[in-house]
Amino acid sequence: METVNAALAVDLPGDPPWQDVQVREYLAETMPGERRISWVAEDDRLPEGESEIFAHVSMLLLGDIGVLDVLVRPRLRRRGLGSQLVAFAARRAYLEGFSSIGVEAIGGTPAIPFYEKLGFEREYVETRSVLNVASVDWPVLEEMANDIGAGYRVEYHPGGPPESLIEAYAQAKLEAPDDNDDLDLAPRSSDPQRLRDSLNTLHKRGLKPYIVLAIDESDSSVAGLTEVVVPAQHPERADQYDTIVVRAHRGYGIDRAIKARMLFELRSAEPGLREVQTWNAQNNESMLKVNAELGYQADRDWYEYGADVAQLVQSLEHIH
Repeated sequence: METVNAALAVDLPGDPPWQDVQVREYLAETMPGERRISWVAEDDRLPEGESEIFAHVSMLLLGDIGVLDVLVRPRLRRRGLGSQLVAFAARRAYLEGFSSIGVEAIGGTPAIPFYEKLGFEREYVETRSVLNVASVDWPVLEEMANDIGAGYRVEYHPGGPPESLIEAYAQAKLEAPDDNDDLDLAPRSSDPQRLRDSLNTLHKRGLKPYIVLAIDESDSSVAGLTEVVVPAQHPERADQYDTIVVRAHRGYGIDRAIKARMLFELRSAEPGLREVQTWNAQNNESMLKVNAELGYQADRDWYEYGADVAQLVQSLEHIH
């Protein structure tokens, strides 16, 4: 946690620091069939019983890709620690039979030149936007929340959708935009059992989900959904996940209405919440417009990089 906060203070000074709540669970818990492997570089000069983590890398093995997360204390950067840890992870991915490695890199930070120098190629870009809850115009937001076409009702489900709606919810998730450029570093849960597993894993990791649904009253199907997660590790800032409107129900104001309703529910459920952050592809003009109407402000770009495992191992073979 200290290493995370040291990096945050330099790379994302506007982000809230992590709290020492369920940090181990956040790092260790994974979906069924997925594994996470971690390496740390520690200061071995400290007295017994004391430690300082200089750098850390974790690799989540899912599907056919290994997803890296690399942290190096700012005062120790450009000394080869990060490259050494990436080399360890790449060799392990190769031995595990994985063909590719992906990583998220934050625009405007040293991560961009670091990964590009190692041979990673930029595959995808999206923009992070942040909503300051204190700046919300609640009377206007109430109008947005109620501005939905006839024949729909909006439901709020803290903790996740009820079991009676799991299959309909999973069916609606299939409508998520298919972006062929996205490396799928965090695959969506559009299968009922995977959705159950995903919700269970979120809770174990200390991530509290909130769901708002638009229900088609003619057949009780899920016409739209939006998801927000409040992490125990930084409860002042929530993460907006998917917002999806089923194709047949677009054009009725569902996306704006359910996101507006979500903010009202969060205000009551999470009184300590100060900000909500979300990520959108730059070509998703309709959602970017909705976010702007709700008060989100574009913050910075977020990139996904990929590399061929065998090539990466070969290029880093001189690092021990």
